[in-house]
Amino acid sequence: MEEKSTSHRLLSLDTLRGFDMFWISGGEEIFAVLAKVTGWSWAIFMAHQFSHPEWNGFRAYDLIFPTFLFMAGVSTPFSLGSRLDKGVPPSELIRKVIQRGLILVVLGVIYNNGIFHTEWHNMRYPSVLARIGLAGMFAQIIYLYTGPKARWIWFASLLIGYYAFMVWFPVPGCGAGMLTIDCNPASYIDKLLIPGRLHLKIHDPEGLVSTIPAIATGLMGIFAGELLRVNDEIISRNNKVVYLFAAGIVSLLLCLVWDFFFPINKNLWTSSFVLCAGGFSTLLLALFYWIIDVMNYRKWTFFFVVIGMNSIVIYMIGDYINFGYTAEALFGGVLDFFPDAVAAVGEVIAFIMVQWAFMYLLYKNKLFLKV
Repeated sequence: MEEKSTSHRLLSLDTLRGFDMFWISGGEEIFAVLAKVTGWSWAIFMAHQFSHPEWNGFRAYDLIFPTFLFMAGVSTPFSLGSRLDKGVPPSELIRKVIQRGLILVVLGVIYNNGIFHTEWHNMRYPSVLARIGLAGMFAQIIYLYTGPKARWIWFASLLIGYYAFMVWFPVPGCGAGMLTIDCNPASYIDKLLIPGRLHLKIHDPEGLVSTIPAIATGLMGIFAGELLRVNDEIISRNNKVVYLFAAGIVSLLLCLVWDFFFPINKNLWTSSFVLCAGGFSTLLLALFYWIIDVMNYRKWTFFFVVIGMNSIVIYMIGDYINFGYTAEALFGGVLDFFPDAVAAVGEVIAFIMVQWAFMYLLYKNKLFLKV
């Protein structure tokens, strides 16, 4: 039987993208403020989860960035796969893929440095957007020019090859096998290749070398997207949820094993980190897909869809528009009537409301930043 595929836009994917971006656009501050003003143990725990480990380890906040890259991979079989099915050759699609990747690199440079605002030698070129652009671009190129089996070979080769490089490459003055912030192969090569400044002077968490295993994060999303795109008559939606859930659990178990040899580390985007973040991302996708596209509970999704449909805008806009000033002007007077603890939480909620209202205006007027 010939495999057919669905081509509809997944509401669960747009919702999950908005849910993901919500936490770096003000959502995480809710727990930070609650922990500060109440001292509640659960709020302190959640506030801790919405911070990054100093080096090795994994917290909920570490999931936001790779999940966004993972979702870019999920959308690939829908956006590119449908065109391939219509007979469009990869050579006609690759131009758009490369263009999108390079635009994100440029947007990342602007986000970090402004336009002609920073001296060349002080500019930071690596960025979150650049990693999404480059890793997503190479994952999509692999998708365009290889079959399913070859993609899995690429995936395994990227993870194992990066592990071998990081463990066996001898860093001058440090030797081989050192994975500290001061001594590790990724930071050493980045310092040789990247102009300008690194984010942490001796290390950049979005450096060039650690972008290589991030391609595998994009591929994990592509694997999930290929599954979801299969016609429901071939694999039922309930079975897709089961397969995604099982894949997420397997990925997490593998990451825990690999952590003993190659620590989970977002700064280095280690292979174990790829499997850990990818496992959680897969479980989140399974949950959202089950609730929204299987159980058809959709009314609650609108808040996140408004954010998810303009994810690049919500990421960049906070540095260019002072939503805090507007929130204070509109709600500050009212909040003065409340106790300090309530007012502090109210300030965060007001900020989120104002920012969301701006995103809603863009959504209502169909103004979307398409890259």
